[in-house]
Amino acid sequence: MASAAEQLAANMNFGAFAKATELHKRIWFTLMAMIVYRVGTYIPIPGIDPVAFQGAFSGQAQGILGMFNMFSGGAVERMAIFALNVMPYISASIIVQLMGTVYPPWEKLRKEGGEAGRKTLNQYTRYLTVVLAVVQSFGIAVGLSQTPGLVENPGLFFIVATVVTLTGGTMFLMWLGEQITSRGVGNGISLIIFAGIVAVLPQYIFQTMELTRTGAMNVGALLLIFILVIVVTVAIVFMERSQRRLLVQYPKRQVGNRMFGGDTSFLPLKINTSGVIPPIFASSLLLLPATVMGFAATANLPEWLQWLPFAVGQLQHGQPLFMVLYGALIIFFCFFYTSVVFNPDDTAENLRKYGGFMPGIRPGKRTAEYLEFVLTRLTVIGAAYITLVCLVPEALIGFFNVKFYMGGTSLLIVVSVTMDTVAQIQSHLLAHQYEGLIKKSKLRGGRR
Repeated sequence: MASAAEQLAANMNFGAFAKATELHKRIWFTLMAMIVYRVGTYIPIPGIDPVAFQGAFSGQAQGILGMFNMFSGGAVERMAIFALNVMPYISASIIVQLMGTVYPPWEKLRKEGGEAGRKTLNQYTRYLTVVLAVVQSFGIAVGLSQTPGLVENPGLFFIVATVVTLTGGTMFLMWLGEQITSRGVGNGISLIIFAGIVAVLPQYIFQTMELTRTGAMNVGALLLIFILVIVVTVAIVFMERSQRRLLVQYPKRQVGNRMFGGDTSFLPLKINTSGVIPPIFASSLLLLPATVMGFAATANLPEWLQWLPFAVGQLQHGQPLFMVLYGALIIFFCFFYTSVVFNPDDTAENLRKYGGFMPGIRPGKRTAEYLEFVLTRLTVIGAAYITLVCLVPEALIGFFNVKFYMGGTSLLIVVSVTMDTVAQIQSHLLAHQYEGLIKKSKLRGGRR
């Protein structure tokens, strides 16, 4: 027998969507926010020559700048006011999460602070975002002012203006993401990154078609890439929806003459608990040295540094050394970040506190050991899946000598955000149908 929620979900159609006026407002708000974001990626910072910068950027498009440019929807290659995008906010969120597990005052806020503690940690995240944005924008401003031909009037005024502009752009996007989360559909920060990746997707498709037209890549390779994209997308959807459900039982208890409890529920453990953080961390760590060495390799190097160009070549996309290090770092960060976001001891303690237990396993320490046992094996599968998804494009780059990069990280983000947004739309439709049923029942009760 299907539950009421399942029956409602099965009956959802375009008619139900047409009646959900609140959902329409949320979708329109989200679309308008995305338009505002895209307009900002085309407004260059004051005092820079966009043509000269784009020429200088093309030489570093395969490094970390290329990855940031992809996440920012092309704002980096245009050095727009949103060039930093929401990356400082993501970095600050990860740092606060890590500190919440090792720094006792923040750990207390996370575990015992409740809603007030969560708000306090969110405020710390905002402060840290400002600090990271100022540091990154200052480095960008100094680098631009010291490069001949990129800035019309280099100096202190240009550095201050650039720092204020880029930091303000990041803070505006952080605010815009929060507004989308509360007044729109989906997670605002994720949707901003999603919009940036999707915006540059036509450019990558055009580059691929152009490679086929000029003969740099044959039609068979193009078809193989198309088929692999579909297969990888299906695999991502399957793995992201997969979970291990652990049975949890709650004992019966008698209060007066009535018996309460005796319910059963499930503790869902995702196969990919770490999400898209491991490939982002791994790419940043690998591409940052490659970018720095790429800038250094263009200068007149002394004899003892003549190996730098070779090292740069080995740390580029599609190279065997890059793929080996990339895969190893992804696996490491999968286990590391999973241990940060899921604590078996805390979960076991919460189950014991509310009287829950797993059949055949004693509450407390044994439950924590069992959770860690299951989570470790799930993380092995999740790490293998993420590594495979991220290394398939690298193998294509190395084998077919494809000149653009649309990595597995981008595909993971696009598919995951799409699934989350669709799930939120369905939840809004479900809530709307529940409200309709409640109103009908009240009307019938009043008539009686």
